[in-house]
Amino acid sequence: MPSYNSVTMLGNLTRDVQLSYTPNSTAVADFGLAVNRKWNGADGQVKEEVCFIDCRAFGKLAEVVNKYMHKGSLLLVHGHLTFEQWEGKDPGHTRHSKHRLTVETAQFMPDGKGRQPGDEPGTDNANGPDGSSGIPI
Repeated sequence: MPSYNSVTMLGNLTRDVQLSYTPNSTAVADFGLAVNRKWNGADGQVKEEVCFIDCRAFGKLAEVVNKYMHKGSLLLVHGHLTFEQWEGKDPGHTRHSKHRLTVETAQFMPDGKGRQPGDEPGTDNANGPDGSSGIPI
């Protein structure tokens, strides 16, 4: 039976990116994303919840995300969910599991002041004539 695993999320980084490398020198970037959701409840009150997502990017994408993103940065990501399982180091070897978003593409979003990631406050915007940020992803 066919299946489809595709996820797109927009949120803020919950911590600075942690960059590491595999034994074969592939870059791996781990970061958290906080995704907010608002809706009107049955009582007419605005409700809000935050979903915290662990994310992982590989290769050139990992290096670029590490270079330009930091805690609080707004990031649009697209990828697929992976399921991870491991045994704890406790005496009972408790089994743990979680879902993680494996990021395939990412788009840096301007902050609330209209700056793109990598722009320095107080300088001209570094966008090209076509409006692109010039940040390769």
